[in-house]
Amino acid sequence: MRFSYKEEVTLTKTPVKEQIICSVDLGINTDAVCTIMRADGTVLGRRFIDHPSEKDRMYRTLGRIRRFQREHGSAQAQVRWAYTKRLNTELGKKIAGAIVRYAEEHHADVIVFEYLEMQGKISGKKKQKLHLWRKRDIQKCCEHQAHRKGMRVSRICAWNTSRLAYDGSGAVTRDWENHSLCTFQTGKRYNCDLSASYNIGARYFIRELLKPLPATERSLLEAKVPPVKRRTSCVYADLRELHLQMEILKVA
Repeated sequence: MRFSYKEEVTLTKTPVKEQIICSVDLGINTDAVCTIMRADGTVLGRRFIDHPSEKDRMYRTLGRIRRFQREHGSAQAQVRWAYTKRLNTELGKKIAGAIVRYAEEHHADVIVFEYLEMQGKISGKKKQKLHLWRKRDIQKCCEHQAHRKGMRVSRICAWNTSRLAYDGSGAVTRDWENHSLCTFQTGKRYNCDLSASYNIGARYFIRELLKPLPATERSLLEAKVPPVKRRTSCVYADLRELHLQMEILKVA
């Protein structure tokens, strides 16, 4: 039996400079990469969340559907597709639960995701469609669970979070043999999803720190840290520099 009920929860009202956030990058190679971060850029924790056995089971069913459709056509594969979608939904719930538990362990005030632009028809292979659907379901499920625990959920622009290195060195080069790794322009090799999670958290804090400032003070900071003018090019290094300039301005 199912019963509907209403629950009133007071969401956290911690000031931005005192907030602890959990920035989440929902990747393809790893289900989710979480980073616990403070407003000054201090990283308090990192976690890679992955469920390889569940994904392997789902991808095997996709292979069976592909072989079945070659012999019998797509009209008779509806039952197999329904089973695969249920596996995908269940995997999304497991990932969402793991994200919220990790954020709660570190007393996070906000969980930050990328904004998913998924308007209209999703094109691509069946595996890609399932992955995009799972991203959407994970965010919805996380939002419900986080709100019940008093945490807020925020979203930032997803452009260039994975493409730009967190240290400000520029665009990264993906490793063709292992797509979870990338090479910075400085020659440093790093996990691409972890770098993206740093950038996601940094963009949230840059936006929230600059938004309440007067126009003159904001313009002064933007002149000292030019990359923060354009949010789609902000990275973790820009947050560190912005925090430094704000401290210098406070002392002056």
